[in-house]
Amino acid sequence: MKISQDIRSEHGRTRAETEEGTAQKSKESATAGDRVYLPIAD
Repeated sequence: MKISQDIRSEHGRTRAETEEGTAQKSKESATAGDRVYLPIAD
C-alpha cells in the first residue's frame, strides 16, 4: 500500500523506525478526524 511505502521512505527501513512512523501517521490521522475519505473542498 502507498501509505506503507511512504512510511518506509520517510522513516527508514528498520522495524523500530517503521513502527515509529506508523505511530506518527496514526496520530496525524486522529488529528484529521480519523476519516478515511475527506470531503471535497469547493
